[in-house]
Amino acid sequence: MTDDARGVYAIAVAAELSGVGEQTLRLYERKGLLTPARTAGGTRRYSVDDIAVLRRVVALLAEGLNLAGARRVIELETTNEHLRGQIADLTAQEMR
Repeated sequence: MTDDARGVYAIAVAAELSGVGEQTLRLYERKGLLTPARTAGGTRRYSVDDIAVLRRVVALLAEGLNLAGARRVIELETTNEHLRGQIADLTAQEMR
């Protein structure tokens, strides 16, 4: 797990860093836009990566997408990122 993926921020801090309210964060989680880590006691802990996703959601909503559209865009962007990594790995293997 990278440092950016480690859940360190409480919900109040994540709300402040992302510019959305705590209830909105809970809604985004219910809608499948992100899945914050949980402590043993069940407290949400948001990572740097989660904050980046939240900021991206805010930007997509500002562009006129609804939550379902924003979720789909984020899914596609994540898939593209993974595919680019696989292509880079395969290219590096061919170079050897």
